[in-house]
Amino acid sequence: MVVRKIPPKKTKEEIFMVDKVAHNTLELTKIAVVAALYVAVTLLIAPLSYGAIQLRLAEGFNHLAVFNKRYIIALTIGCALANIVSPLGIIDIIFGSLGTLVMTSLSYFIAKRFKSVAARLMTSTIICTLMTFSVALELMVVNKLPFWPTYGTVALGEFVSLLIGAVVIYVVQKRVALSD
Repeated sequence: MVVRKIPPKKTKEEIFMVDKVAHNTLELTKIAVVAALYVAVTLLIAPLSYGAIQLRLAEGFNHLAVFNKRYIIALTIGCALANIVSPLGIIDIIFGSLGTLVMTSLSYFIAKRFKSVAARLMTSTIICTLMTFSVALELMVVNKLPFWPTYGTVALGEFVSLLIGAVVIYVVQKRVALSD
């Protein structure tokens, strides 16, 4: 006769810890996926992703920040990694990433006031477009470019990227719970 040992029931604390580990793993995975997508899209069109006249389509992912603050971290990491190959070097890695951190944080906190997804995306578009002054400032300091014309071209590229991103994110959020 074989005697099977019945494992003891898990305590509430053990169940909680397993759930917490699973939740943290899922959060880290979502952050890593978005950061990787940001880097991939930036590098895919690398010559256009840097400089005074730029179209960094990955900036469209900035809209994710209005759904969950985890994306602020993801986008900041993605920007830092994408800026490793920036012609501006360490300046862009540091200040470009800080700019992303600030603009996505502002988008998150201000957009929380709106229930409409369209209003949240519009808020993010305005904030992120206006905040491109930090990129223009970098280009002015490092490349000695005139601030206002550079700000105009960078902001225009950002606006186009954000409009495209808003459409994509609006469609995606109808099928995927981005807040979760």
